[in-house]
Amino acid sequence: METAPTVIEFDIRGQLCPSTLLTTLKEVNKHKVELRSGSVKLLFRTDNRDCTITIPDTVTIMGYGVKVARDADHYVIEIDSGR
Repeated sequence: METAPTVIEFDIRGQLCPSTLLTTLKEVNKHKVELRSGSVKLLFRTDNRDCTITIPDTVTIMGYGVKVARDADHYVIEIDSGR
């Protein structure tokens, strides 16, 4: 039986690009082994609409899976192994 991945959350509301992208890339690189293995998912909460394009585009190029959802007053960007 597979274990559900650990979700690590980051609240980057109030930050603007490129700070949001740099923060995301730092965390993706920090957790790359766990992301690739599927043991971790990263979840970013942002109120910057530009992030819903820049972050998914960048992490998709890096080979990860990404989902973007709207939640009340912010967006949720989830990054996983892409499997």
